[in-house]
Amino acid sequence: MGQSGINKNGFRYEFIKNKTLFFMVAPAVLLVFVLQYLPMAGLVLAFKNYRYDLGVFGSAWNGLDNFRYLFLSGTGLLITRNTFLYNLINLITSQGLAIIIAVIISEMRVKGYKKFCQSVIFLPYFISWVIVGTFVYNIFSFETGVMNNLLKSFSREPVNVYSIPSVWPFIICAFNAWKWCGYNSIIYIAAITAIDAECFEAADIDGANIFQKIGYITFPSIRPTIIIMLLLQVGRILRGDFEMFYQIVGNNGQLFNATDVIDTYVFRSLLTSANLGMTAAASLYQSVLCFIIIIAVNNLVKKVEADYALF
Repeated sequence: MGQSGINKNGFRYEFIKNKTLFFMVAPAVLLVFVLQYLPMAGLVLAFKNYRYDLGVFGSAWNGLDNFRYLFLSGTGLLITRNTFLYNLINLITSQGLAIIIAVIISEMRVKGYKKFCQSVIFLPYFISWVIVGTFVYNIFSFETGVMNNLLKSFSREPVNVYSIPSVWPFIICAFNAWKWCGYNSIIYIAAITAIDAECFEAADIDGANIFQKIGYITFPSIRPTIIIMLLLQVGRILRGDFEMFYQIVGNNGQLFNATDVIDTYVFRSLLTSANLGMTAAASLYQSVLCFIIIIAVNNLVKKVEADYALF
């Protein structure tokens, strides 16, 4: 407690001391509060039989009926499975390729070529999913697609890929890895750059080859970064990339069972029905599962290596 009677460990003291910083961060805090926290009041719709004439808070409560309908219809488990499996595969492929690309680029010695390769690999990140969806359609279209034109040139029958659900998980994951691996590799390149160069010099003196240096120096040094990145991605493992699925698959009903995730299901439900309660139930279910998963995985990491945990 100072002479002025202000507790130096209290918020008031910190505010007076750093009021300029508080005023600078205030617009961002206000924006997050308005756009992220205020809309959470709408989650009560998950437990209500919503009527437009009564409004959100005036509609009657219906308990867990919205959740019950979601799962009894068989849709809940299907979209949960699809969301989880797609995000798991995308996590492994995009992060795995990002680590490999980061290691390869870091081992390049010609600076001009190194910068060129990094720029080319990073370029897909700036291409919107709308354009990627156009790429996919121009490749796999039954009538005008590049693939079927090649098949016709070799006197083969064209293939209607848009009627074969089993191939779309591979297509979606391939394009996701192509778009994100360059962006994700930047973080790993920065982590590799921070490794003490004397470690590599000592390895050269000991006669270690490039693979031994990668295996015994590079990977152990960037392991904390890898784990933190995986933890951050695991927290979104039940949040599908809506734009990716919607732009690549569209409204093709033949592919819904193989490609429908929670996000696309909620969006399509809002367009085709007035049941806001069920869509709110699906969103709340998704958020709660994401929270449970990130807490469980973080606790698991904490037990193995506490320094690598997020909190």
